[in-house]
Amino acid sequence: MTSPENTRDTAATQDDAGTTAARKTIDDLRSQRWFASDDIRGFAHRQRTQQMGMRREEFMGKPVIGIINTWSDVSPCHAHLRDRAQAVKRGVWQAGGYPIELPALSVGEVMVKPTTMLYRNFLAMETEELLRSHPIDGCVLLGGCDKSTPGLLMGAISMDIPTIFCPAGPMSSGRWRGQVTGAGTHTKTFWNQLQTGAITKDDWIDLESRMTRSHGTCNTMGTASTMTSIVDAMGLSPTGASSVPAADSGHPRLASWCGERAVAMVWEDLKPSDILSPASIRNGLATYMALGGSTNAAIHLIAMARRAGLDLSLDDMSAAAGEIPVLANLFPSGGYLMEDFHFAGGLPALLNKLGAHIDGAARTVEGRSLGAALDGAACHDDDVIRGLDNPVVPLSAGRTLALLRGNLAPDGAIMKTSAADPERLNHRGPALVFEGPADMAARINDPDLDVTADTVLVLRNSGPVGGPGMPEWGNLPIPVKLLKQGVTDMVRISDGRMSGTHAGTCVLHISPEAAVGGPLALLQTGDMVVLDVPGGRIDIDLPEDELARRRAAWQPPVSAYRRSFTALYQKHVSQAHEGCDFDFLEGTDPVPEPPIY
Repeated sequence: MTSPENTRDTAATQDDAGTTAARKTIDDLRSQRWFASDDIRGFAHRQRTQQMGMRREEFMGKPVIGIINTWSDVSPCHAHLRDRAQAVKRGVWQAGGYPIELPALSVGEVMVKPTTMLYRNFLAMETEELLRSHPIDGCVLLGGCDKSTPGLLMGAISMDIPTIFCPAGPMSSGRWRGQVTGAGTHTKTFWNQLQTGAITKDDWIDLESRMTRSHGTCNTMGTASTMTSIVDAMGLSPTGASSVPAADSGHPRLASWCGERAVAMVWEDLKPSDILSPASIRNGLATYMALGGSTNAAIHLIAMARRAGLDLSLDDMSAAAGEIPVLANLFPSGGYLMEDFHFAGGLPALLNKLGAHIDGAARTVEGRSLGAALDGAACHDDDVIRGLDNPVVPLSAGRTLALLRGNLAPDGAIMKTSAADPERLNHRGPALVFEGPADMAARINDPDLDVTADTVLVLRNSGPVGGPGMPEWGNLPIPVKLLKQGVTDMVRISDGRMSGTHAGTCVLHISPEAAVGGPLALLQTGDMVVLDVPGGRIDIDLPEDELARRRAAWQPPVSAYRRSFTALYQKHVSQAHEGCDFDFLEGTDPVPEPPIY
């Protein structure tokens, strides 16, 4: 079926052969350890549930579905999720389950400082422990803004109970004075125009209330839609759910369906470990590349795969990027927005156009194969969703992900060449090094700054440890004096990340980062940096003995964090090429169920 908000009839609760998939009885469910016992603890659990106004008949003998909700008053992407939780509950009740809503960290972009990436692992821990510590048999995850998708799923994958992800959905399309405007992408464009006088201060203020027209995630192919689409293709959401607009009436219907389906998944015992496989990971990678997706996905996918005990590396991503061109004509690589993508047929249409690159035998939360779910999915606009024979960006012109290594990034660095200046992919230029964002902000627009279009702008101490949290500082601003000369792109390198809504010749995620002694820490202003994207190299043009001398003199920075979550984060976070997860959370080692006495 092509409309994820529509009921899937019996196909959703049967396998592809049409046989019933139910395997569990009420006595098998973990919630019964809380509710079914005749001891004093069981009495207390039933008593306190009735204290909240529930009748005994409403929760006894029913699967308990947890709704992990990342709603927040300061997260516009998730502003509607309080209402969507009610729709999920409607579906759970209809299917004979008992829904309970549990709030979780919202990790809403823009408002959270220094970066939501600092708290992705926090959300993963919270999700896993919410599910473990409560009487929950299955769950619906409500999220969608950038780090919420991987954070929720990392926790649910580790807990490994029946799970369905219900994406928040993209916001409505934006327009300003007849011009299409995409969240994030055009913010940067208009900011640069303000710096050069192309628009006025009054225009800038007017744009504040016109670019983001509704609740929902960014309407470009930023990190939010990249991750929800990848998760969709991996089978963890209803097929096609990722492009349903947040403000569309189909969205609450989708949420209700997720609640109903979650109950069936409990009886079927259909868990993330049953769905995730090398095939589902490959489907996610193919989707990532065809979308021209956010570079942030490179970090999140590795972290998610490791939680599932699956191998995934930057080399695997590079191989996929070399085979699959950008097919989705969406900002920042193309010219349309997510609402256009939805009406063109959404993710099912794109996956069908990928043909043999998609493994249709992979399982989905729908209780059927991905191939069965895609059967009959049509494309209604071949300019929005292109075919392999007519890509938005041919592989010869750029890729969703280019992997670089060299003496500046021994463990890897990445860039999105499909959104970069092709003339700068082979570049040699002098480095202009900034020690952090404060140093950059203080100097970048100094009219006396020694900088030209050939200069390589360098920002360090913006990685997982150095940021802390690896903020999206990697799309360094073009100095105003160069903007006024007509310069719109430069080579920029950092150990930080970049918003998926942005574009430019930006080398990102340099690993190991400067704060832990990576070679980026040794780079000095004036050193020649050599970027060779076709050759997969990023290097400092210095002899090894000079690098060794600098390395011997380098001293690690002293952290300002002696306590707090950030102190724990800096101690346990892995590097970008490893997924930035905590060392004590990776893998599939079993965790005991909580004792009840």
